[in-house]
Amino acid sequence: MSEGYFHRLQQETPTRLWINNPTLAEADLAIAAGAISCTTNPAYSARIIKMEPERAARAIQAAIKESSDDQRAADIAQQRIVKEILEKFLPLYNRAPGLQGLVSIQGNPHLDEDPAHIVDEAFRFRKIAPNFITKIPCTAAGLKAFEQLIPGNMPIIATEVFALAQASEVCELYQRVSKKCGKHPPFYVTHISGIFDECLAKTAEREGIRVSPEALAQAGCILARRQYAMMKQRGYNITLMGGGARGTHHFTEMVGGALHVTINWSTADEIIKANPPITSRIDAVPSEAIVDELCDKLPDFRAAYRDDGLTIEEFGHFAPLQFFRNMFVKGWDTLADAVREQRSKVLATTA
Repeated sequence: MSEGYFHRLQQETPTRLWINNPTLAEADLAIAAGAISCTTNPAYSARIIKMEPERAARAIQAAIKESSDDQRAADIAQQRIVKEILEKFLPLYNRAPGLQGLVSIQGNPHLDEDPAHIVDEAFRFRKIAPNFITKIPCTAAGLKAFEQLIPGNMPIIATEVFALAQASEVCELYQRVSKKCGKHPPFYVTHISGIFDECLAKTAEREGIRVSPEALAQAGCILARRQYAMMKQRGYNITLMGGGARGTHHFTEMVGGALHVTINWSTADEIIKANPPITSRIDAVPSEAIVDELCDKLPDFRAAYRDDGLTIEEFGHFAPLQFFRNMFVKGWDTLADAVREQRSKVLATTA
């Protein structure tokens, strides 16, 4: 394992691996393979209900004892489930606080438009473990929350970033607020490449738009590289994080940059088994024909590609972001349903 792909990656490049939504066993495997940190999202518990039902049941049973409100109990259960992963990564954090060993929690997606709730949630979650990092959508509400969290020295992942305008806006906000308050917490700005590709493909199919498979496969990586170049050119003290992978290329096409990419263990394992050469791809230039095709045929790509393609008010309504958030809502609702079901069973046995 010490000579595996991701260990070689660390030796030869500044690109780093995070693992996304792991089981306990996957977390161990990822750390051994070279993962430095971990992301989870609102659909995490739904995956654990399926993959580790006993672990999920323990968390849910404890949560319903703490709260009579199902949504609040779901929130508590999610925290309990993620806490076990925080503990897995804590030794890495202790070796380099703030630089590795971080584990994100992203809360109830039904409340993503409430800045006050987002801020309160982040500070509550920070009490769970020192290696917690908050994960918040880059929307109008999220931007308001960032303005309050940065002065609190809160480590942050700005997530659900699909457009250059989102990245530009949140990077400028971080620079402005951190300069004013004197706090410079770790700050990551995502680009959700694979989900973006998936959303574009579904749009093209639904609307009968003929787009070459080659163009659809490159769209997310083209935007991620464009975002990385913009951040590097402007000198932001911020790290790009790739996310939402739907294939190994959503990792390997980012190699070479001073950036981090979070992927599921199944994708990481596929890369490890293939063990490809470490090839820098971050500065690869897309063909003008591919970019022109995507811009001409797909308005969502065109809006994402332009620096001024979206207004702040449009961030939360952008189709790819809504497509991604719907996945989170579905996952969160699965957890809430499990909470209600478990509570009903408890009430039935005590009636």
